[in-house]
Amino acid sequence: MLIGRKQEQKELKRLYSSDEAELVVVYGRRRVGKTYLVNHAFNDEQFAFKVTGLHNARLVTQLDNFVRALREYSNDDSWTLPTSWMEAFDQLKTYLKNTKTGHKRVLFIDELPWMDTRGSHFLEAFEWFWNSWGNSQSDLLLVICGSATNWIINKLFKQKGGLYNRADSKIFLRPFTLAETEQYLTSQGILLERFEIAQIYMVMGGIPYYLKQLEPGRTLADNIDNCFFRMNGKLWDEFDNLYDTLFFNSDVYVRIVEALVSKRMGLTREEIIAVSKLPDNGSTSQALKNLIKCGFVRNYQYFGRKTKGQIFQLTDFYTLFYYRFIKDNYGQDEHFWTHMLDNPKKNNWLGYSFEQLVKEHIKQVKAALGIGSVLSQQSSWFVEKRNLDDGAESLNGAQVDLLIDRRDRAINLCEIKFCSGEFTIDKNYSLNLRNKVEAFKSASKTRKSIVPTMITTFGIKPNMYSGVILQEVCLDDLFAF
Repeated sequence: MLIGRKQEQKELKRLYSSDEAELVVVYGRRRVGKTYLVNHAFNDEQFAFKVTGLHNARLVTQLDNFVRALREYSNDDSWTLPTSWMEAFDQLKTYLKNTKTGHKRVLFIDELPWMDTRGSHFLEAFEWFWNSWGNSQSDLLLVICGSATNWIINKLFKQKGGLYNRADSKIFLRPFTLAETEQYLTSQGILLERFEIAQIYMVMGGIPYYLKQLEPGRTLADNIDNCFFRMNGKLWDEFDNLYDTLFFNSDVYVRIVEALVSKRMGLTREEIIAVSKLPDNGSTSQALKNLIKCGFVRNYQYFGRKTKGQIFQLTDFYTLFYYRFIKDNYGQDEHFWTHMLDNPKKNNWLGYSFEQLVKEHIKQVKAALGIGSVLSQQSSWFVEKRNLDDGAESLNGAQVDLLIDRRDRAINLCEIKFCSGEFTIDKNYSLNLRNKVEAFKSASKTRKSIVPTMITTFGIKPNMYSGVILQEVCLDDLFAF
């Protein structure tokens, strides 16, 4: 059973049904389900050829792997080991010429960037194969997959070479949403409350392979211990594998995320360079762009700022969890997460990660607020007391993690709180929230209506102070499709 991916399946079927040659690139982070999607979209008879590149393998090994796949699909063991990629693709061309089927044939090259080893001239051969012959064969659908997203972007999408703008379709496969995560876990026989599913999401994100490691019958804490903290646990070495397979020169990317993990609200590019000691050049800028395109980093601006002062914030759930808990604790306590009950460090992480979860599900937040069709823009905001107007001496500095600036002349000022029950607004919290509203009005000079909004796990407990909140969003709302 394939969970979600309806639009992606529809696009693959559209390409298969066309009367022209098609080249589609399916890309995204490691373990997100790219290969599973392609294998599910087509049946075995539709695949004319399928091969997967090998990570960190030499040229001769890659060529041997390629010809073995050719022998399997052609049912012909006489194909000799090619000496170059030009010869390898020439063999593939010869095989395809002699095996017309009367229907569309799918060629699937998985982890294609790994085949492009140093000095192999793979890209030139691949360009020759497709540009000189493949793209004129109306019965061919060539599907390329790759986890090395920076290679895909720079070598296929942006480079002004023979493959520039050749992809007929680009499918970036995203992690599951909360709703899809719940659906997937249920299909695996793992029946949990949504409060627990949200915590799993804050550890793993919506990554199908990670979720697959969870076992029915174990508690939430025991499952996390089993995956991450037991010696040789299922995902104990995932961090290095993740960044090595996603990015060439992965050290640059790791240094960026290490800089970002130190600052909850994020850093500017200049601050990242200062903390990471990376050079102030185009390669660092490109690495930041690649992290954004992979969904590991979010870039945003504080409310009211136009182009300067762009902020970069680490948003990948697994990476955040790794640096907060796994990196310095792996192997020390096999029941580490079980023993973290009510630990202040864990509670602080839950609060921050829940903010990221909410921002990842902004579509569901807007739908719950009844503004799904209203044009809006999300941002954060803060002001120090010294920067408030002279007439605002009674106000304190303030920070808002999520503002939804709406075209209908209203702004949702959102407070995000993770708690195990209903959230109680007391007198001090009410005064603090009123200060935020007034400070924002004073600093922004906005004429729009301010709508204090609460996003919580289980809602607000009604009392004499709860009326300060005009709109609410609960965890259940984030599980909407």
